Amino acid sequence: MQVTFELPDSVARRLPKEPEQIASILERGLRGMWSATTGAGREVIEFLASGPTPAAIMTFKPSSKLAERSSTLLAKNSEGRLDPEEAAELDELAQMDSLVSILKAEARKRLTGAAA
Repeated sequence: MQVTFELPDSVARRLPKEPEQIASILERGLRGMWSATTGAGREVIEFLASGPTPAAIMTFKPSSKLAERSSTLLAKNSEGRLDPEEAAELDELAQMDSLVSILKAEARKRLTGAAA
């Protein structure tokens, strides 16, 4: 099926030229923020739902399975061998890494504020 729609220039410039990649981007958007493949979002959500203390947040690390998958995707990315689904997965991992870094910075503030 062919669909035509208008986009702001700022968005259109960021789209890849290959139709398959555009379809993959739309599919990811329709599926939701986190892919079903990595579980990175689920892992962080479950951790946060447990009500961690600032100290626990500071020591939080991804599971070994997730860390291994991340290493694999990073290697494939550096070799230019990622398919669109893997690119989405790596993007999710980067988003989760960024979120956890922000959480740790906030936790560190609370810990150093409590010690002062």
